[in-house]
Amino acid sequence: MKPVTDTPAVEVRDVCFSYGTQEVLHNVSFQIAPRSLVAIVGPNGGGKTTLLKLLLGAETPRFGTVRVFGLAPAEARARVGYVPQAIPFDPRFPVSVREVVLMGRTGKSRLGLYSRADRDAAARALERVRLDHFGPRSFTELSGGERQRVMIAQALAGGSALLLLDEPVANIDPQHASRLYDLFRDLTEEVTVLMVSHNLGVVTGHATHVLCVNHTAGMHALGEVASETFTAAFGAHLTAIRHDADCHVLDPTAALKAPHHGCACADPPHTHPPSGTPRC
Repeated sequence: MKPVTDTPAVEVRDVCFSYGTQEVLHNVSFQIAPRSLVAIVGPNGGGKTTLLKLLLGAETPRFGTVRVFGLAPAEARARVGYVPQAIPFDPRFPVSVREVVLMGRTGKSRLGLYSRADRDAAARALERVRLDHFGPRSFTELSGGERQRVMIAQALAGGSALLLLDEPVANIDPQHASRLYDLFRDLTEEVTVLMVSHNLGVVTGHATHVLCVNHTAGMHALGEVASETFTAAFGAHLTAIRHDADCHVLDPTAALKAPHHGCACADPPHTHPPSGTPRC
């Protein structure tokens, strides 16, 4: 097991992000310790996917800072693995599981040739996701849950220390979903895992932390959600979310209405801020 360092795996501070004039994230601040298993929850359109893009360096905040292992996301990109909800592939293309995992080593290989070290890394990654005998099998013949494992192995083979998983169990049967959640928990012995999820019941039984994202973001004390399974599995020094009877995530903090250091994005309608006031 690798030691936990003092540097957060993820640190987001005072982040504001907009697509044009539409603000998607406002006053977002949180830290994630190494080797955490964090479930990102929130309503559709609340900013969960945008947050992943910021961590990947695919988007840049208009205000605030994002750090991954103490670095700007673009500088840390080689240490971050991303597995989307839908895995695009051509079922007619003959590719083995081993070849898919080796693609995670592409940036490390020379002249497009895989070395012994590359093949060893791929084999170790398949073992870590419990598919060590699947190397010769065709990727197209696998179940949805098995394909997700292969894509996670691809990220691990490339040396990822942070895994970003977007709805990793969507359209997967409950048995395979349960195995995937067990895998995510085991992987945190070495890496940090962030997964977007809509299943609050499953999340509270597996995650170490739950991050509520609804245009802003916040962590909440465990007492705000009743879960004996959560308490028994991880103890009392954890975070959870608040939700209403319909399991719609509430605005987690007052930060949604608070302006950034004098910027005018939270001004009431039909008012005009003083000249020169910065806007988010």
